[in-house]
Amino acid sequence: MSRKEKGFYYIDSHSGAGMYSLKDEYAQKTGEYKDGIAKIIEAKNIPEALQPYIELITSLNNDDELTLYPGSPGIARQLIRRQDSAHLFELHPTDIEHLREYAQRWHKSHIKQSDGYQGVLGLLPPPLRRGVVLIDPPYELKEDYQKAVRTIIQAYRKFATGTYILWYPVVKRELVDKMVNDFTSSNVKNVLQVEFCQSPDTDEYGMTGTGLFIVNPPWQLAEQLKEILPFMKENIGQLACHYSLTQLTE
Repeated sequence: MSRKEKGFYYIDSHSGAGMYSLKDEYAQKTGEYKDGIAKIIEAKNIPEALQPYIELITSLNNDDELTLYPGSPGIARQLIRRQDSAHLFELHPTDIEHLREYAQRWHKSHIKQSDGYQGVLGLLPPPLRRGVVLIDPPYELKEDYQKAVRTIIQAYRKFATGTYILWYPVVKRELVDKMVNDFTSSNVKNVLQVEFCQSPDTDEYGMTGTGLFIVNPPWQLAEQLKEILPFMKENIGQLACHYSLTQLTE
């Protein structure tokens, strides 16, 4: 989006705290980052498309130690220019306080403690007709799977040229299949689905992988992902790791 001079809106429906400490009790207890970003940063032959992300993470940390990891607002803050603006929604009372504190001197950020789904729809179409919408719900409620897709379908009717990114966990395959069916039976065009799973689908409790639906993906993103996904499998993939890249709708 920033390759063009014209400004754009970045809209984040479930923003979280903005920035996360890898030294806090929870991060140390799970240790997830040690099998993820810590390994990727140390890897060799990092694909060119992934370099800006790696540089962004390293710029936030000391050379010898990972202490911080950015949430989506933390990434957006590094990339947004004077002509762009960030619109961040968060309902959780603790996270919204952390987010406000993080964005204190971020003049181009607008933070609201309100429903992110409605917030997205209320801001579209943006004045300059350029925008990126990220929907990354907690999925604590099963309704989130359908609600998130439904929000994008409604948003697309208002702003068909925007780029929409929807993150989802792979917990039960039938829930993901329903999202796929909802997209393919809608009027939303140009939907790319990418998925990275550490283990096979299971009926047992727990997340086996994650994915993204991307509406109007940037030019060349699909080709870049064809390099990034094998790199991820090689460097952080477990034994049964698998990935997929599908153009859902042309």
